[in-house]
Amino acid sequence: MKSKEQKIAHYDSIAHERDGWRSRNSYYYKKLEGLLASLVPQGKKIIEIGCGTGELLAALKPSSGVGLDFSKSMIEIAHNRFPSLRFSCQDAENILENETFEYVIMSDLVGELTDVWVSFQELHKLTDASSRVVITYYNYLWEPVLRLAEKLGFRMPQDYQNWLSLDDIEHVLNLNDFEVIKKGCHTLIPVHIPLISNFVNKFASLVPVLKNLCLIQYIVAKQAPFISRDNIPNLKVSVIIPCRNEMGNIESAVERVPMMGAATELIFVDGESSDGTVEKIEEMILKYNNTKDIRLIHQTAPVSEGNPSGEHSLTPPNKMLKLGKGDAVRKGFEAATGDILMILDSDLTVPPEDLPKFYDAIASGKGEFINGTRLVYQMEKQAMRTLNLFGNMFFSKVFTWLLDQPIKDTLCGTKVLFKRDYENIKANRNYFGDFDPFGDFDLLFGAAKQNLKIVEVPIRYRMRTYGDIKIERFKHGLILLKMSLIGLRKLKLIS
Repeated sequence: MKSKEQKIAHYDSIAHERDGWRSRNSYYYKKLEGLLASLVPQGKKIIEIGCGTGELLAALKPSSGVGLDFSKSMIEIAHNRFPSLRFSCQDAENILENETFEYVIMSDLVGELTDVWVSFQELHKLTDASSRVVITYYNYLWEPVLRLAEKLGFRMPQDYQNWLSLDDIEHVLNLNDFEVIKKGCHTLIPVHIPLISNFVNKFASLVPVLKNLCLIQYIVAKQAPFISRDNIPNLKVSVIIPCRNEMGNIESAVERVPMMGAATELIFVDGESSDGTVEKIEEMILKYNNTKDIRLIHQTAPVSEGNPSGEHSLTPPNKMLKLGKGDAVRKGFEAATGDILMILDSDLTVPPEDLPKFYDAIASGKGEFINGTRLVYQMEKQAMRTLNLFGNMFFSKVFTWLLDQPIKDTLCGTKVLFKRDYENIKANRNYFGDFDPFGDFDLLFGAAKQNLKIVEVPIRYRMRTYGDIKIERFKHGLILLKMSLIGLRKLKLIS
């Protein structure tokens, strides 16, 4: 995964080769231009973010056209080639323009973005209530084919792209006050085969199975009725941090969790740590006594709290307690005094600095159950093992179908909901049974049963820097399958 500076250098270096790549794939670019021409009427005021060398913007025949790209070399070529249009070297995550446009185009761009959330927030600088945002992106099912084409020299070299489905793009738009007007798929065969390609591409998007296999996906969106973030209610937040032998992460968690809403309390739930985690939490409580609300509760009673024998479980210290993380989360929720409940894993692989995005999403009414997803942005090496990644992808498909709501990452530890909604989930827990040692599925199933609106916030997943992974892939994988079958029986086979 390249840094932004490396990506800029890469595109600067291949700018003069772009014509050759476009010529080699002229049929694809013709289909892409035809699709956008059908979505964007001629003679409109248009800005394209990620414009490259400007061909697409020019093909749309705008009355006034502006192209932005972070590659200076691309912009220079575009300026020389299309002098009637205006081009500027700018970053999609820090747009300097200060005027509105009738259409904003982001074609094949979202895969390259460092932070999709920020980029979509920047769109407010360019739009008003009458503006339309048009986004195209490739279907991730094509990733192996596109990678092979790149290796064989048929496709321009690119860095690995963010994994974003149409539902993911729609969710992030929604989180940033945009609503989708239409979405669809286009182009099943991206190369020219006489008598076949045009016929198939014309009808493929109309066939339920075939349309899901099309290469190009698109969305047209507009600003949602605006709710000022200044008017978001000031609510108290409880951040629940289950921990077991995470001493090296405790101080960082305390320092990095930001203050949110009217007040923020940190509740550490310790699961029989033996590495000094409890002592570190107690040290933090004393150190921040006058500035932060920090509490410690025990998942099982320590010697001083009704366990005089000093007996502890026989669970290895680097594994999850038999009681499970779900039990720790529930005990933290019971102790919480906030209006909003947040779960933060103590390994800090999900950055605490991302929690305000979750607060914003739930407090502004974008969703009632906010789920983090680690499967959009490219991860640091070793952040998630390959089998875990494929397992998450598999279960995302299963749970999207089970819950009838898009779920990309079932096991991301960061989940946020209102305490009042948790009380309803708890009251109806018997419907599914007390079967979930992780807590994620208990909450997801419960939220779906209560008809809560589930939305996902993309986060960057980091490597663990202290302690051991508590998940046992094969043992817990079987538990996940069992829970999927329970969901099937309770949510689908109900007649």
